[in-house]
Amino acid sequence: MAMSFEWPWQYRFPPFFTRLQPNVDTRQKQLAAWCSLVLSFCRLHKQSSMTVMEAQESPLFNNVKLQRKLPVESIQIVLEELRKKGNLEWLDKSKSSFLIMWRRPEEWGKLIYQWVSRSGQNNSVFTLYELTNGEDTEDEEFHGLDEATLLRALQVLQQEHKAEIITVSDGRGVKFF
Repeated sequence: MAMSFEWPWQYRFPPFFTRLQPNVDTRQKQLAAWCSLVLSFCRLHKQSSMTVMEAQESPLFNNVKLQRKLPVESIQIVLEELRKKGNLEWLDKSKSSFLIMWRRPEEWGKLIYQWVSRSGQNNSVFTLYELTNGEDTEDEEFHGLDEATLLRALQVLQQEHKAEIITVSDGRGVKFF
């Protein structure tokens, strides 16, 4: 299922790539547009982690056609806004690399558990690999999900007493209840 990404109108608007505006209302609109763009782009490309420098050079913040690039200070502000909303987690203290979550762990957990229930897999054990790369999950949105995000989703399910993360012979797994 190959999908093409449709850039929002702002992406073709050169001022979109200037520093974030000091006016509070304008700044909030800019941040909302950038956050939406980042989440949509990463979701389509199933991109879950990157560094700030990779982000700055990616088409996400660098419009080659316009020869415009969002300044790194503004990128940091956009990323911090995503963190406040629960869609980003810094992977290091220097805030140079991050995990982007276009769905929060609770949402992934709900999707995974819906699949488990729908497919009659309650009381079944899966390796993490089977869950995200197995034939049974090929048509599911969580297929191909990175392990870090998967574990966060499974931890939510474990707290809700719907699953237990376990150690299996070839690594980690999960038992669903």
